[in-house]
Amino acid sequence: MARLLLFNKPFGVLSQFTDRGSPAARSTLSDYIAVKGVYPAGRLDRDSEGLLLLCDDGRLQARIADPRFKLPKTYFVQVEGDPQELELEQLRKGVRLKDGMTLPSDVARIDEPDLWPRDPPIRQRKLIPDSWLKITIREGRNRQVRRMTAAVGLPTLRLVRWSIGDWTVAGIAPGQFEEFSGLAEDASGSYKAKSAGF
Repeated sequence: MARLLLFNKPFGVLSQFTDRGSPAARSTLSDYIAVKGVYPAGRLDRDSEGLLLLCDDGRLQARIADPRFKLPKTYFVQVEGDPQELELEQLRKGVRLKDGMTLPSDVARIDEPDLWPRDPPIRQRKLIPDSWLKITIREGRNRQVRRMTAAVGLPTLRLVRWSIGDWTVAGIAPGQFEEFSGLAEDASGSYKAKSAGF
C-alpha cells in the first residue's frame, strides 16, 4: 500500500528536505513534515504555493511526476495586466519558450479565488491592474506557467497549484498536510483509490 501526503506548501519553502550550500538558511519540507520515507513527487518552486504530493513509492512518484503520463496540474495564477482573449488563446494553443512550444492548455479568466493570504503579500500597484487565471497544463517544465504568462505579456504575481490529477489542496491550510490512504497498485501497474488518483 503506497503512502501519499498532500501538502500545502507555503510561499518561500523549498520542495526538498535539506538546503545544503546556501549562505542563508532557507525553509524546507523538514520544517513541516516529520514523516520518514516520503519524497516529493515533482517540484513546486520556492516562490509558488499550494499542492505538493509526497509519497514513499518510487513507481507512484514516477507516475505523478513524469510528463509521459500527462497528469493534469491546475493552477490559480494572479497576473499583472488585463488579459484579453488574444492572450488567453495564445496560452491555450501553446506558446514558444526557449525550450520549445508548450502543449495546449486549458486557460480561463476567473474571479479572485477564495485563498489564504500570502505571506508576504503581493506588492500592489495603483496604476497597473491585476487579474486571475485558472490554468491547467499536462507537462512539467521548469517554471513553466510563469514563463508562459510572461511570454504573452502577463507577468505572474502569485502562483498557487490547486490540484494534481484528482488530488486537491482544498481544505488544507498552508504548512499542513493530509495523508491519503487506500491507494494500492493493481495488476496493470495503475494505482486505484476510492476517491482520487489515477
